[in-house]
Amino acid sequence: MRVKLGLQLWNQVFTWPDAREAARRAEELGYDSLWTWEHAYACMGDPHQDTFDAYTLLAGWSQATSSVELGVLVGANPFWNPGLLAKKVTTLDHLSGGRAILGIGAGWFEPEFTAFGIEFGTGWGDRLRWLDESAAALRGLLDGRSVTSPEGGRYSLREAVLLPPPVRERLPILIGGSGERKTLRTVARYADMWNTIALEDLDWMRRKQTVLAQRCEEVGRDHTEIERTAFLSPVVRDTEEEALRFFRTQMEANRLDEAVLGDPDVYVTGQDRMTELMVAWRDTGVAHFIIQIGSPFDDETAERFATEIRRQVETA
Repeated sequence: MRVKLGLQLWNQVFTWPDAREAARRAEELGYDSLWTWEHAYACMGDPHQDTFDAYTLLAGWSQATSSVELGVLVGANPFWNPGLLAKKVTTLDHLSGGRAILGIGAGWFEPEFTAFGIEFGTGWGDRLRWLDESAAALRGLLDGRSVTSPEGGRYSLREAVLLPPPVRERLPILIGGSGERKTLRTVARYADMWNTIALEDLDWMRRKQTVLAQRCEEVGRDHTEIERTAFLSPVVRDTEEEALRFFRTQMEANRLDEAVLGDPDVYVTGQDRMTELMVAWRDTGVAHFIIQIGSPFDDETAERFATEIRRQVETA
């Protein structure tokens, strides 16, 4: 089975020329998708570090590349009115010749909300409710329907239509998150792609897949229509010691302390172990792996995934 690979560049502490060349390198290596995150402040290390706007960066990448799909992993839903977000991603779709993906999540990084005066809600309940309402509007707009918001909701769209429509016949929506009661129900209703974290806890990974299938059954949808994606932040070398030496240069550049080594998505490891984990995740149902890479750009890890690791996983 072919393994799809995406590359996500940490959207902080790099220059535009560096970001442009990294995007070109990803396409040269054969990555299927290219992503950045959407934060107004740096979300790794000290928040007060250089951070670009996500959709402007994607627009630049659309002109520097020709084949990779482009998306935000994932957008912060409270940042945007869904109608205006649909306009942004549709414009990106036209700029890229039909390569846009609309990635969205509930939002979580409270310091940027406070700093820029964006409503954060009273907790996850508010933001997940807003996400579900927004996803319904986005799906309708992207599919060419006139959208009017339900009474009493967060949004107030009135017979909103999206012109021009996307280039893609069905522009995919990717929703990130693993909450079983709310998020996965929203995924089942509206998403074409689902994103979660790649964890060593394989029982957790299998459980989320099972719950998503249940949520799809509840809404009358075939769960195989939804592409499973998972993200991880790796540095891969022949040995863990070599990987750690390079990761420390990224830690210094991004003002990260030793605690980051305990983050569940960080894998600073040898290639054999990384391949073993990828095979296990594939067997739980993950079809599209999104590799997050910080600055300075780790070309060796990116190349290993695109060549050796992908080949090993596909033939295992």
